[in-house]
Amino acid sequence: MATTASEDRAHHRRRFSGRDPAEPHRASTPLELLYDLTIVVAFGAAANEMAHFVAEDHVSAGVFGFVFACFAVTWAWLNYSWFASAYDTDDWVFRIATFVQMAGVIVLTLGLAPMFESLDHGGTVDNRVMVAGYVVMRVPLLLLWWQVSLHDPPRRRTARAYLAFVGVAQAGWIALAIVGLDIGPTLVALALLVALEMTGPRVAEGKGGTPWHPHHIAERYGLLVIITLGEVILGAVASVEAVVNGEAGWSLDAALLLVAGVGLAFGCWWMYFSVPWAEPLVSHRERSWVFGYGHLFGYAALAAMGAGLHVAAIALDGKAEIGAVAIVLSTALPFAVYAAVFYALYSLLIHTRDPFHLGLLAGTAVLIALSVGLAAAGASVAVSLLVLALAPAVTVVGYETLGHRHMSDALQRL
Repeated sequence: MATTASEDRAHHRRRFSGRDPAEPHRASTPLELLYDLTIVVAFGAAANEMAHFVAEDHVSAGVFGFVFACFAVTWAWLNYSWFASAYDTDDWVFRIATFVQMAGVIVLTLGLAPMFESLDHGGTVDNRVMVAGYVVMRVPLLLLWWQVSLHDPPRRRTARAYLAFVGVAQAGWIALAIVGLDIGPTLVALALLVALEMTGPRVAEGKGGTPWHPHHIAERYGLLVIITLGEVILGAVASVEAVVNGEAGWSLDAALLLVAGVGLAFGCWWMYFSVPWAEPLVSHRERSWVFGYGHLFGYAALAAMGAGLHVAAIALDGKAEIGAVAIVLSTALPFAVYAAVFYALYSLLIHTRDPFHLGLLAGTAVLIALSVGLAAAGASVAVSLLVLALAPAVTVVGYETLGHRHMSDALQRL
C-alpha cells in the first residue's frame, strides 16, 4: 500500500539502511542544530575554566584541562555528526537517541570544573562526572550502530567494527574513572585511549565505508566553526564589560577591545569560509581523515582564543596575576595555532604547496609577534590585541587579490 504525504511527515520507525551520499540539496537538520547548542555550552564552560586558571597563573592545569575538555566535547560532536550524515533516518528512534546524547554532553560539561580543580591540586584526576556523561552519550551511539548492523547488510562489518572500538574505548574510560590515577599515569592512559578512539573510525571505514555526504559534512564542520567563534565574541563582550563596569567607564580601551575581539572573530570566519571545503571531499573521499581530524586542533584553537579574551577581561577587572605579555599571548598563541592548522588543512586536502602561502604565513607571523612585542614595550592590552586582530587580514587580502586564482587552479587539478 502506498504511503500518503501525511504519513511521510510522521516520524515512524525506519530502517538504518544509509542515505544517498550524492543526495542533492542535503543540508543540516534542525535536530542537528539543536544538538550543536549543547556543544556551545560545553565550549563556553571549558573556555571559562581555562581563562580563570590562566589568569591566576595556574597555566599548566588550565591548558591541560582545556585540551582534555576540548577533545572530549569535539569528539562527541564528531561521532554524532558523521553518523548522522550517513544514517539520519529522522524517525523517533534517531530523535530519542540524539536527545540522550545531548543529555550526555550536558553531564560531561558539569564534570569539567571538578576535573580542572583536581589537575590544579595535584594527585588523583577527578574525571568521574565527565566519564558518566560520556557513558550517557555512548550508549545510544552503540544502539544506533547495532541497528545499522541489522538493517544495512553491505556495511555490517563496518558497523560491528564501530561497535567493538566504541565499546572497548568506553570500557577503558570507565576503568580510568574508577581507578583514579595520579596525573602522570593518567596522561599515559589518556594517550592510549585517545589513540584507540581515533583508530576506531579509520579501521571501521576501511571495511567498506559509510555513506556520509561530503557537502553535508563540510556544512556541519563550518557551522561548528561559527559556533566556536561565538566564544571569541563572548570573550570580547566580557572584556568590554569589565572596562565599562569599572571606575573608568567607557573609554578608548573599551572601544578598542570590542573592535579587536569582534574583528578577530570576523577575520577568522573570512579565512575559513574562503575555502570550498566540500569540493576536495567530493573528488577524494579518502582525504576525509585529514579534514575530520585536523579540525579537532582548529576548534580547540578557536575556543582558546575566546578563553584568551576572557583572560583579558579578568585582567581588566584587576583580578589577574599575570602580566600584559602573558595576557596577549593567551589570545595570540591560539590564533597562531588556528592559522597554522588552516593552511595545513588546505595544503593536505587539496594536495598543493603554494609558495604564495609562505608569504602570507610570514606576514601573519609578523603581526602576531608585533602584538606581543607591543605588550612587552608597555602598550596597553587593548592596543596589542587590536594589532593581533589585523593578522587574519593578511590571509583575507591575499585571497581576495591573488589567492582565489591559485585556489581555482588547484581545485581544477583535483
